[in-house]
Amino acid sequence: MENNFHKLAKLSLVLIYIVIIAGAFVRMTGSGMGCPDWPKCFGFYIPPTEQSQILFKPNTDYNKGQMIIYNQEELLVAKSDFKSDTSLNLNNWEVYEKHDYVIFNPVHTWIEYINRLIGAISGIPILLFTILSIVYYKKFRHLTFLSIITVFAMGFQAWLGKTVVDSNLAAFKITMHMLMALFIVALLIYLVYSGSKSIIKTNKTFKYLILFGLFLTLIQIVLGTQVRQLVDEQAKLFAYDKSMWLSDIPVVYEYHRTFSILVISVNTALFLINKKLELGNRYINYVMMLIVLEIFTGASMFYFDFPFGTQTAHLVFASIIFGLQFYILLQNFLTENKLKVDDLQT
Repeated sequence: MENNFHKLAKLSLVLIYIVIIAGAFVRMTGSGMGCPDWPKCFGFYIPPTEQSQILFKPNTDYNKGQMIIYNQEELLVAKSDFKSDTSLNLNNWEVYEKHDYVIFNPVHTWIEYINRLIGAISGIPILLFTILSIVYYKKFRHLTFLSIITVFAMGFQAWLGKTVVDSNLAAFKITMHMLMALFIVALLIYLVYSGSKSIIKTNKTFKYLILFGLFLTLIQIVLGTQVRQLVDEQAKLFAYDKSMWLSDIPVVYEYHRTFSILVISVNTALFLINKKLELGNRYINYVMMLIVLEIFTGASMFYFDFPFGTQTAHLVFASIIFGLQFYILLQNFLTENKLKVDDLQT
């Protein structure tokens, strides 16, 4: 059971990171409202590919919840199943009032739809390992408990995705959506780590510094999502003139950039402690490499007007750093077979 359980947990973790990548790509391409409703897309299970599919057509069968664009100003939703007459009868329709976004872009629609599809697929292995843990509940109670929490977290995350769409991409809800994704990552990493039986070296300073470093990473991600929201607003104003996206530098950007100095300093200290005391923790090396890439992508966005892919990469690198730091945290706080370096040196 344990082997299959942890394989499914690892697969789930990989898929969740793919979802994060897909979500970041959705934001980079401005496709967040590609599907104006949830969980369907314009009322379809398979989204439309051309605008004619969401314009009124006479003598056509419509299903309840199906949408059409009316006068390029409103989304109308079918109240029930019916067959249309030769002309539009507004008694069969109601105005979609959750937001006023009325744009159809097939590229954006399918980018958002694929993002949702990947999210749904990622839930399958989570459901499977949860069922597996329930079957072996008496032996692995703590895994069953955490597995069930993960399932509920995925459900809550799906609901948050709906509220993001309903709010027309409200900044606060986007931030909550991202933090919930990281919470799911943390749960999955714990489940993956529960199968680890390695012996590690640890040190008190390193142990508590990684906890502080993880806290800083979370703050930096939150600040980053706020910066991203302001950039998105600038992008709407100046369209493709990327040189203007940071023409009026917001205060939160200054906080984000200045705070990165503290993040770099703490993780550099962790790297040096690991090297000096020969703790042998290779994951902190990966963290440092990703921080270098974070600096590179951040500088590229600021100095070279947001090269393609840098926004997505910047967010994905940050989420991977969080995952690695959380794994290191578990190693230092939960592993029973720990060798304390201070004791070894006395």
